[in-house]
Amino acid sequence: MRNRQWLLARRPSGAIQDSDLNFVETDAPTPGPAEVLVRNLVLSCDPTQRGWMAMDTYLPAIKIGEVVRSFGAGRIVTSNNPDFAVGDIVAGLTGWQDYVAMNPKDQLNKLPPGAPLELAMSALGMNGVTAYFGLLDVGRPVAGETVVVSGAAGATGSVAGQIAKIKGCHVIGIAGGASKCRWLTDEAGFDAAIDYKSEDVQARLKELCPKGIDIFFDNVGGDILDAALAQLAMRGRVVLCGAIANYNATDWPPPGPKNYFELVVKRGRMEGFIVLDYMPRAAEATGALAGWVQAGKIKYRVDVQHGLENAPSTLRRLFEGRNEGKQLLRVAE
Repeated sequence: MRNRQWLLARRPSGAIQDSDLNFVETDAPTPGPAEVLVRNLVLSCDPTQRGWMAMDTYLPAIKIGEVVRSFGAGRIVTSNNPDFAVGDIVAGLTGWQDYVAMNPKDQLNKLPPGAPLELAMSALGMNGVTAYFGLLDVGRPVAGETVVVSGAAGATGSVAGQIAKIKGCHVIGIAGGASKCRWLTDEAGFDAAIDYKSEDVQARLKELCPKGIDIFFDNVGGDILDAALAQLAMRGRVVLCGAIANYNATDWPPPGPKNYFELVVKRGRMEGFIVLDYMPRAAEATGALAGWVQAGKIKYRVDVQHGLENAPSTLRRLFEGRNEGKQLLRVAE
């Protein structure tokens, strides 16, 4: 078996280029004692991978010459571990490659037999778990409050907004493009949507949130964060989940929000979080999310591209706003 891999060749500056990576082919690894060999089937493309390539974040930076780190789901084809059988479908940090050998303890999670991989890697995966704990544990919504979500048509933002609706909140999404905004209101049940590509975000927030924003679930940062801070309600909360607007900045760190003093005036709270801190409670989130999906209370979309050779261009789709929902890359059937 041959193993194709994408290796990090240099730290990216600005948008990720194919020349920042090397596409190589070698023999598939042989699993050691207690290890399994996983054949990747579907890879998750997430904005955080841009940070992992460039610098130490909540995880160490990917080393030059190492396989590009990513979440993935695959099938075990060889097992030296009694708790994992050949044929099991598992998910974890498998990387941009066809095959990976690893000790599954604390690194791989078994997926339920027959579970659709697209669902397991989106609404019931890391994105859904992120939305669940970010909104409920950090944002702490109360029925009747106004919740605004940036990056609302993405895998995390769309679930966060729908959970807020389930909890009885008035929900407004910010997304790029008319089709994404229509999906938010027509399918996902948001009360309103703002198209940042064609509308004045700050003016629309004033119009749609006359009493202010109680919770701002932020996946974008930059000017969108500043516009939301200007409209913060008394005791408002800002949940910092991501900042995709800044990830390709060539000058790091980028400037902070200009309207941060609104947190003082409105006695607000701005708090970041990392989903890895909540993984011991992941079953709580996936159980609730599965029930809501089955009941039709959470809708999700996946954007599936094909072929490991297309991994860099698939990741770039996120920063170009071309993805429709969760961005996945299928590398094998």
